[in-house]
Amino acid sequence: MKTLAVTGVLGYSGRYIAGEAARRGWRVVGLTNSAGRLPNPEGYELRPMPWSSRENVLEGVDVLVNTYWVRFSYAGAGHATFSHAEAVENTKLLFDAARRAGVSRVVHTSITQPDAASPLPYFRGKAELESALAATGMPHSILRPAILFGDTPAESILINNMAWTLRHLPAVATFGWGSYGLQPIHVQDFAELALAEAEQIVPQRIVNAVGQESFTFRELWRELARSMGIWRPVVPVPAALGCLAAGILGRIVGDVMLTRDEIGGLSEGRLAVPGPAVGTRRLSRWLRENAATLGREYASELARRQ
Repeated sequence: MKTLAVTGVLGYSGRYIAGEAARRGWRVVGLTNSAGRLPNPEGYELRPMPWSSRENVLEGVDVLVNTYWVRFSYAGAGHATFSHAEAVENTKLLFDAARRAGVSRVVHTSITQPDAASPLPYFRGKAELESALAATGMPHSILRPAILFGDTPAESILINNMAWTLRHLPAVATFGWGSYGLQPIHVQDFAELALAEAEQIVPQRIVNAVGQESFTFRELWRELARSMGIWRPVVPVPAALGCLAAGILGRIVGDVMLTRDEIGGLSEGRLAVPGPAVGTRRLSRWLRENAATLGREYASELARRQ
């Protein structure tokens, strides 16, 4: 039986990937810094992340699937601090541990349209890590998703919180005209893709991990409102004003709703790519199935990271 290590095995996408791996007969090892804090109902063997251990936690592992990253840098009060720069350096330590342990393949989660020259640290950091992984010489697959949605609204933070906004505000906004695209993929589709890539023999592969449907940001607002039976005007606003409004709402709910960099990535159209889809589950159907509960509760990113 081959062994597959998954980062974030007690979290979101890592949990789905581990479940799919177990169903396919892999022995699953979870890499996490959340042992004892988050439940482990499947009883996976847990090991610390490599930057938290003097031992090489990837010894005996055949394939590593990496989902580790941070959505934004944070140094506020009341929560653990984290940053894109720290995530980049930690991931390089993870790649080095995999190389030294003789891991035969790495499946790494990146982002649509990473860019080493981007002023946005999210997309620049992802590009740096793609280059770092290639430089190790290890066989690997790079998966580039845009936005994930899960089985429940609480797992789908961006979409759920858009629905929360629809339920609580008299109008919603796009940054500019909202003509930039998004291609959400269901996390189970993403898990199945990750396992297919774990079994690949091609030395290096890059896959745009996008779903069946593409929406402009304005269309996504309208599709969400239509599924919920709620009408709200969709108002174009300058990005600076949208960032200010997101900051005010974030303070009200005690979270970071949307950052200036995320607004920049959206507005630049970085969350949509040409080419075929790999996901099979449609967001429009998922919205209709979950309309009654979408946005009933706010889903906090900071609470998830605690």
